Amino acid sequence: MTKTPLASLGKQMLSSKQTVRAIACAGAIALSICINSAVAGDPFRSSNPQAIGPNTETAFKTMFQQGNYKQAKTQVQQALSAEPNEPLAYAMAASLSYIEQDLNSMSSYAQKTREVGEKLTKTNPLRGNIYTAVGHFLEGANIIAKEGTAKGAPQALSELRVVFQYLDAADKIAPNDPELNLLKGYMDLILATNLPFSNPNEAIQRLEQKASPRYLAYRGMAVGYRDLKKYDLALEFANKSLAETPNNPEILYLKAQILFSQSQGKESNKTLLEEARKNFDAALAKPDQLPRSLVAEIFFQQCRTRNRLDSQSRDCDPMRDKIRDADGIWGPAALPPL
Repeated sequence: MTKTPLASLGKQMLSSKQTVRAIACAGAIALSICINSAVAGDPFRSSNPQAIGPNTETAFKTMFQQGNYKQAKTQVQQALSAEPNEPLAYAMAASLSYIEQDLNSMSSYAQKTREVGEKLTKTNPLRGNIYTAVGHFLEGANIIAKEGTAKGAPQALSELRVVFQYLDAADKIAPNDPELNLLKGYMDLILATNLPFSNPNEAIQRLEQKASPRYLAYRGMAVGYRDLKKYDLALEFANKSLAETPNNPEILYLKAQILFSQSQGKESNKTLLEEARKNFDAALAKPDQLPRSLVAEIFFQQCRTRNRLDSQSRDCDPMRDKIRDADGIWGPAALPPL
C-alpha cells in the first residue's frame, strides 16, 4: 500500500458520518472467541460456522439487519456485561460512541477491540488478525476525530499502515473468508471511489463473490455502483439487500438516493421521484431509532424530493438544521410537516 492511498483514506475516514458508518459497519463485523456453537449462530459462514455470544449476535442483527441504532446501543451494553471477551461487542460500541461523539468512550472501546484481537492471534490467527486490524483502524479514526485531519494525519496514517499489515496476514491464512472479504471490500471500495487511478471492480467483485452476510455485501456493492453513477446496478443490489432486510431504514435511504439520482435528466423522472419519495418516507418511519444526524440527512433529501415533485419551494435547510442541532442522540419522535 503506497502512501498516497493511505493518505487519501485518512482524509476520508471522518469526512462525513455516512462514510464512517460504512467503515464502522465493516470494522465492527467480527466474530467472537466463544466455542459453544450451540449457543449462537454465525452471521458470516454457512459452513463451518463459528459461535458468537447470544447477546452480541442479537445486537449485531438489530444494528445491521434492522438498522435500529437505539435498541442496538442497549443490547451492545448488555453484551459487554454478559460477554466481556467478545471483540464484536467492543467494535460496535466504538462505532456507536463515534455516532454519539463520545470520543473518550470510542478510544476505550477501540483499544479493547485491538487488545482482544492481539490476544486472540495466539489461538485463532485469522480472527485475531482481523480484530487487531479493526482495533487499529478505530484508533486511527479516533485520532482524526480528536485532533483533526491536519494534526492527526501522521499518527492516523501510521495506524492505517498497521491495519493493512494485519489484514494481509489474515488474507494469507484464509483468502476466501467471508468476514475478512466483507471488511476488505468496504475499505477497498472507499479507496477506489475516491482515487481516480484506483479500480473499484476488484472491491465490488470481492463483495459479490466472497463476502457475507449477503445483505451487507449487497449494500456495499450498491454504494459502490451509486458512487460510480451506475445507477441501474446500484438499484439492483439495493433491492437485493432490501429483500433480506426489508425494514432497514439505511437501505431504504440508499435506494431513495439512487432513485433520485436516476431521475436526473430522464423523461420518466416524476415516476422515479415518486418512488424515491416513498423510500425516503419509509426510511423515516421511525426516526427516534436513528442517530439525529442521520435523520437530518434523510429529511433534507426527502424535502428536496417533495419540492421537485410538486414544484413548491419548501425551505429545507432550516428544518434540517433544527433536527440536526437539537439536543440528544436520537432523532425526534415526530418530524416537521412537509
